[in-house]
Amino acid sequence: MRILVTYACQDEFTEVKFPGIVGTEEVYVGYLRTGIGKAKSAFYMADAITHGQPDLVINMGTAGAVHHQVGDIFVCRRFIDRDMQKLEAFGVEWEIDSSELLSARGFCQHWPEGGVCNTGDTFLTEIGQVQGDVFDMEAYAQALVCRAKQVPFIAVKYVTDIIGQNSVKHWEDKLADARQALGKFFENIQGVV
Repeated sequence: MRILVTYACQDEFTEVKFPGIVGTEEVYVGYLRTGIGKAKSAFYMADAITHGQPDLVINMGTAGAVHHQVGDIFVCRRFIDRDMQKLEAFGVEWEIDSSELLSARGFCQHWPEGGVCNTGDTFLTEIGQVQGDVFDMEAYAQALVCRAKQVPFIAVKYVTDIIGQNSVKHWEDKLADARQALGKFFENIQGVV
């Protein structure tokens, strides 16, 4: 089994350990730094899937929030592109649910439910009319590429900042906490199947 773990920038990286991951099946975990933003993320994700052919992609990283607390962790299977959502009246796709493909392959079924990740090409610093639990700059693009290539995708996001409250500074200050908490999350999750 091949798992590809993606992250946007080096400051978000933490090694992922899955105790008792898939029984006796050999597991390879690879890592991909995608860079910040949807375009870079989609480009590097498509290339990595083409060449590495992973069975599962897990995006991990940091995110802002509006109605949640710093330190919360969300497991996301639904993704919104806030830039394209503005064009909904023109029939532009702006939402993806990765649950079906994860379920069909039997991955991450016992992981927590319910997180919605809202992705856009800007670092949100002001509260506007936005939907979702967490806000990042890459996950939707990765979910889109994975769906196109029929690779199951899930994202795990640590809330580093509350939007509208000096978000950039708080994000920088909370990176070490995010790495530690994400590492513990993956150590405590009992595998992907």
